[in-house]
Amino acid sequence: MSTIRGHNYIGGGRSAAGSVTVQSLDASSGEALPYEFHQATQDEVNAAAEAAAAAYPEYRSLSASKRAEFLEAIADELDALGDDFIELVCRETALPAGRIQGERGRTSGQMRLFAKVLRRGDFHGARIDRALPERKPLPRPDLRQCRIGLGPVAVFGASNFPLAFSTAGGDTASALAAGCPVVFKAHSGHMVTAECVADAVIRAAEKTGMPKGVFNMIYGGGVGEWLVKHPAIQAVGFTGSLRGGRALCDMAAARPQPIPVFAEMSSINPVLVLPEALKARGDAIANELTASVVMGCGQFCTNPGMVIGIRSPEFSAFVDRLAAFMSEQPAQTMLNAGTLNSYGTGLQHLQAHPGITHLAGEPQQGNQGQPQLFKADANLLIKGDELLQEEVFGPTTVVVEVADKAELLRALQGLRGQLTATLIAERADLAASADLVALLEQKVGRLLLNGYPTGVEVCDSMVHGGPYPATSDARGTSVGTLAIDRFLRPVCYQNFPDELLPDALKNANPLGITRLVDGETTHASL
Repeated sequence: MSTIRGHNYIGGGRSAAGSVTVQSLDASSGEALPYEFHQATQDEVNAAAEAAAAAYPEYRSLSASKRAEFLEAIADELDALGDDFIELVCRETALPAGRIQGERGRTSGQMRLFAKVLRRGDFHGARIDRALPERKPLPRPDLRQCRIGLGPVAVFGASNFPLAFSTAGGDTASALAAGCPVVFKAHSGHMVTAECVADAVIRAAEKTGMPKGVFNMIYGGGVGEWLVKHPAIQAVGFTGSLRGGRALCDMAAARPQPIPVFAEMSSINPVLVLPEALKARGDAIANELTASVVMGCGQFCTNPGMVIGIRSPEFSAFVDRLAAFMSEQPAQTMLNAGTLNSYGTGLQHLQAHPGITHLAGEPQQGNQGQPQLFKADANLLIKGDELLQEEVFGPTTVVVEVADKAELLRALQGLRGQLTATLIAERADLAASADLVALLEQKVGRLLLNGYPTGVEVCDSMVHGGPYPATSDARGTSVGTLAIDRFLRPVCYQNFPDELLPDALKNANPLGITRLVDGETTHASL
């Protein structure tokens, strides 16, 4: 592993022009690690954005196969990071080595998956409507459409996934796949990790002959505003808090040229436990749900933060078992002091609310997150109580008991946008659940049946998004191959000679891709 320098990455070089430094910390002890990072100055942020802009014309003009080689080279470099790297990530995040090794595999796997997307070519979205000179009274011109990258993308690292949603994570992978250079804002919670991964990306860029400036990285607090406001930046990818995401959205909208922000922000991921399922396997559901709530100390954006059920003796017994299981769960070290403080504040707000009752969990102490269980009055959800809708990022969940199916529907109507919703059900429950599914489809990006939302598969069909406030734009996803769509835009060519068209639209179809030609899907040349 290379020496940690703590310098910003700009245009293929390193820069440390500022005098302000930020310290990397051991997540478990809070002690300072022997690594300092130079906070980027405004001039350095501008230089990073301009380096990305300078790289854009050359990078976007590269063939899809050449960009695929770059992504695969990044994946190889990530896989080659050794045990010393894993140890450093564990120290910065308090996450276990097995989790980090698995996340590294997911991160390199994402790169390889987007390389496959580039090679199969469907991302081009090629559409051709050939000229119809004989059409009367108005002849139709030759019209051809495909998609190109938006331009330089600013990506903000997430706290809870130091690899998969950070330096070379899904936003970076999908932006690079789309032909967009990246300026990455490193998260303060794992800056050593960010530098090691950035070095891997730069090595891959050099090995595959990418333009300098295809990937840049800056450190520091408060520098994100300069980045989002820079006119060279054409889109933003963000995973984090609702407050942070909204701030970025507002900044981007207020620019002379507004740009899209694809922010994944806040979700309580309700789990609906239906009557027949409780009768058949209530204890097992309580046990499985507890495991999902406390997994990774609850530090997942898909953590089940609300459990809803219809009043019955079985539901009462289920809640008792859930409380017992939650009481048995040990405290865990959280990602960093900021996450722990936010978790403590969220618990205090729940405990102070007159309509919410504490059911299980020891008081918070030390630097660890203690699992907690609460119960809220259903009227809070029906009336849209703000506190009940707020994500508490940590190992806690809130039970809501409704009187009957009608009240359940009213409660769900009051639910804000979510990443996920889960139905725990037997076949007899499902027979009467069409209205539940139709309602939840309007509220979430992913509907689960008899599973738990923690754990997000990286594949073509995954949707990790949802209506606001789960994300700032429900039309996209930050996980899966559809994520590339966020950083592409369509361009139409009218009456262009064949030699001036992009390869995706040429008559001979040199890429061999599937295209929509005169309303018919075909691989053929014209």
